[in-house]
Amino acid sequence: MSKLEEKILHYSQEAKKLGLDIDDRLIAKATESLVPSIYNQDTETVSCSDQSELETIKQNFLQKKLGLEDETTMDHAIQKVCEAMGSSNRHKYRALFYALLAKEFGKESLYL
Repeated sequence: MSKLEEKILHYSQEAKKLGLDIDDRLIAKATESLVPSIYNQDTETVSCSDQSELETIKQNFLQKKLGLEDETTMDHAIQKVCEAMGSSNRHKYRALFYALLAKEFGKESLYL
């Protein structure tokens, strides 16, 4: 099994453990799109308490990748995903975070 396949399997198991309703294909495609950042411990996860990181997600993922514009809607979706992944969860994996955001906005087709 390749390192990428191991990451995809790990993220799929984590999603099930957290009770997140994310299609395994979406997890796989989101993970593939984040190589090489998924192999770096610092960039593999999202910190919901770091406002600059959340702003970067908003600008680089939601606006540039998903083509969204409404700031309030984006901020609300980011907070919703943070809550869905659990406030005490220290391992908010970026691939799952992005997959949930894509799903929140009905943009899964960008990955599938």
